[in-house]
Amino acid sequence: MTITKETYVDLQEKYDKVIKLLEEDSKLDPESEPFLSKYSARQILIGMRANLENLLRTHTTEDPLHKKLTAMLGTIHLYLGMIAIETEETSNGRKHLEKCKEVIESYHVEPEFILVTLNMYNNFGILSYQNEPEESKTYLEKAESLFAEFKRKGVFPIDIADLFKTNIDFYNTDVAVKNFEKIHTLTLYYLAQAYGALKDALRSAVYCHVTLKRQLEMCEYDPIDWALNAATLSQFFMEKNCFKQARHHLAASSFILDEYKKKLDFNQTEPTEVHNAMLETFRHRSADVARCWSKYGLILLSKSKDRLLNHTDDLNTHCSLSTDFSDLNIQFNGNLSQYDLKSLIFENIPIEEYENQITDQFILTLPDAKKVFLNAQQWSDKAQEYYTLDSLASDFIDIVLDQTQLYLNLLFFEDEPENQAKLHKRRIKLLEHVLNNVNEQYYLQYCRQVWFELARTYADILDIKCDKLRESTERPTPQSLSKINNLADKGILHYTNFIKSFEDKASKKLPDKFPDDVEKPVLQAYLHKAALYSKYISLDKQIQLKNTEMSLENYKFISDYCEKHPKAKELIAMEYGICKEMVTLLPIKIMKLKSA
Repeated sequence: MTITKETYVDLQEKYDKVIKLLEEDSKLDPESEPFLSKYSARQILIGMRANLENLLRTHTTEDPLHKKLTAMLGTIHLYLGMIAIETEETSNGRKHLEKCKEVIESYHVEPEFILVTLNMYNNFGILSYQNEPEESKTYLEKAESLFAEFKRKGVFPIDIADLFKTNIDFYNTDVAVKNFEKIHTLTLYYLAQAYGALKDALRSAVYCHVTLKRQLEMCEYDPIDWALNAATLSQFFMEKNCFKQARHHLAASSFILDEYKKKLDFNQTEPTEVHNAMLETFRHRSADVARCWSKYGLILLSKSKDRLLNHTDDLNTHCSLSTDFSDLNIQFNGNLSQYDLKSLIFENIPIEEYENQITDQFILTLPDAKKVFLNAQQWSDKAQEYYTLDSLASDFIDIVLDQTQLYLNLLFFEDEPENQAKLHKRRIKLLEHVLNNVNEQYYLQYCRQVWFELARTYADILDIKCDKLRESTERPTPQSLSKINNLADKGILHYTNFIKSFEDKASKKLPDKFPDDVEKPVLQAYLHKAALYSKYISLDKQIQLKNTEMSLENYKFISDYCEKHPKAKELIAMEYGICKEMVTLLPIKIMKLKSA
């Protein structure tokens, strides 16, 4: 039995209607009926399924049309499965995908079927991702291997849309190949997510990179999303000491954003509201990338400091990703070549200018540390042009806290005590600006961080001043003693504010046990307060007595708390021994002061 031209025309018209409903009309569905167009498309597909099943009954497997009709039926089940998934009918979605798999089982890597096959396995992967990431990975790896298998055959795929066209002698191979490659890019993207869900960060990062690389090569990407994804991926690399790869991804991100901005400035044909919205998105994401650059500088300084403190040789602190990944026993399928794995770079984009602004090597000297610091500071300032204290306070404070850590890491490379004190004072200026301009009630978690950092910074300056006093052969002036006591006052004040922030609002009492996530810092605050009370300088015996009693009170709080909650001793194992010793010694000192 032959199929009339009218039958094909009917199927093509219905297919075109389904695609329009899914890709165009669904975007205009009212909020009250968000799946209206998808439901309409489903009804059409159900009718098409019945027609195709009837046609297949009249054609044997030997019939040349049987394969094409089977591919069309597989497509119908694929779309029914996709619609069910998108309309949150997951069980129905799985049933339709299983039926699709059953229909096309014998033809997976045939030209008419390969796009349906890859789409099907991708959707199986999406369906399983949330609850069964291992199962999701298995489906997606199947799609990856089938892509490679078909590619080795050296034939052109047939596009899904062409299956429903009346002119069956002509296929648009360019479109088919493009869609074939796009589907595979999606497979790699989904695999990156699956590996992330399985806590395999390395494989996830590699698949993310290859996805981004393919998008660039195919010119199939949204510039804002691409730049943000590349910048986000850089965070993984910098945490692994892979600063070359981290810098490369950040440079690529900035390049793509700058190119996008040029097009925005040149293209003024969009309505004003649309153009302004696009410009606002650009400013927002540019600020996010700026934060990533700043974080790069901060982590580079921090890792360099740790490396010098630990006296670790170069081999153990360079990029912790193997160059060939052989030691990690990774078996990549498809077209992920060793070249991709070794280089992890984007070719054919001019980003040297962006890369050359900052080193990718560990820092050894103060001049080099200053260069990194200044670059990171510039990026922080750029981020704060968007994230202001008035409009986006939480993000602004996060940036400030990173800035204070930049100063702290730079300080490590500075040997001159006076310059160290100056750097600490700049940290204080940043932190006090936050405290003076935010509502403690609404930003309590941030205020706690700021109080703790301020207290520690004042204590660090105090140590510098005390060291200078001990090293001096001259008699200390009243002004210098007053500065030391003032620094102790401020350190104690901020530690006290930090501790009191955990009081019950009604009873004004501290909890019997602090929450696990703050237990250690609270005990450390008491410890530092005790130490600060001992650093006051006064010739007045009564003041000395009062300060010693306050020091004992804080040490005793830690000792009593740890006796009551023994696990807390593990949090401050070294400090606990000091506390016990001071609880024994300070009463003797108090007795001597009282009898003097």
